[in-house]
Amino acid sequence: MKDLISLHYLSTGEIFEILKVAEKLKYELKNGIAHNILKGKTLGMIFTKSSTRTRVSFEVGMAQLGGYALFLSSNDIQLGRGETIYDTANVLSRYIDGIMIRTYKHSDVEDLAKYSSIPVINGLTDLLHPCQVLADLLTIYEHKSKLEGLKLAYVGDGNNVAHSLLYGCAKVGMDISVATPKGYQCNFDVVESAKEDAKLTGAKIVTTEDPVEAVKDADVIYTDTWVSMGQEDEKKERINIFKQYQVNGKLFSMAKEDAVFLHCLPAYRGLEVTEEVIDGPQSLVFDEAENRLHAQKAVMALLLGK
Repeated sequence: MKDLISLHYLSTGEIFEILKVAEKLKYELKNGIAHNILKGKTLGMIFTKSSTRTRVSFEVGMAQLGGYALFLSSNDIQLGRGETIYDTANVLSRYIDGIMIRTYKHSDVEDLAKYSSIPVINGLTDLLHPCQVLADLLTIYEHKSKLEGLKLAYVGDGNNVAHSLLYGCAKVGMDISVATPKGYQCNFDVVESAKEDAKLTGAKIVTTEDPVEAVKDADVIYTDTWVSMGQEDEKKERINIFKQYQVNGKLFSMAKEDAVFLHCLPAYRGLEVTEEVIDGPQSLVFDEAENRLHAQKAVMALLLGK
């Protein structure tokens, strides 16, 4: 593993290695065991999209591993304001030990990794969100003691989180059903490549427009905001289209009795999910948010600690 761009590019073994290291680092942190795995290392964090969880978890994670995180907003660097990605990648490679980038265009991350001589971590693009799904898999494993053979149901917008869930579930042998409205389905190429990944693990992938079909017998129900950053102008239209896809008590009851609820946050109670679900006893959203820290520490330790 040279970079973390997409879970599609990782092997099943590499994903489980990340989860194993994350478990170990989490346990040791809870037991007061300090680490200097990344002592003297610097992570450059490029943000053209703002974030609460991404910035805090990466910055705190680097500090806990003995390294230093350097925040770089779009106002701080020339990327996207005249300087080519090629030049930016080459310059940063001479200053720092790794790059985390959270941005819009997925091709920018691919290019940054192509031209950098240091590891690049995809903190989010409009196409994928691999760091989030590593945290999701860690959370599910902690509460279900396995991943293979479980069923995850995703209900809502066929967005970057849904895409990375397709890859993540396929790689670890977890069945996934994705329910989206017509016109808001997942990217066709992502679905097809995830199905190819699933052939190696036996995972089943189902796409449907029916949320009831998706959640039937699910072990995990997952949703995300209907209006992502940059889609604010579509808010009224999207709320009207997605109202049939709300995760509420009635829909949740169609899953397995011991099903758990996940949401990558931020959540909008009363829209994509009701309070009774997200604040209910089967919700793991804050465990999931915490696990962003531990999963990303594992990624950084494996990539930058070599």
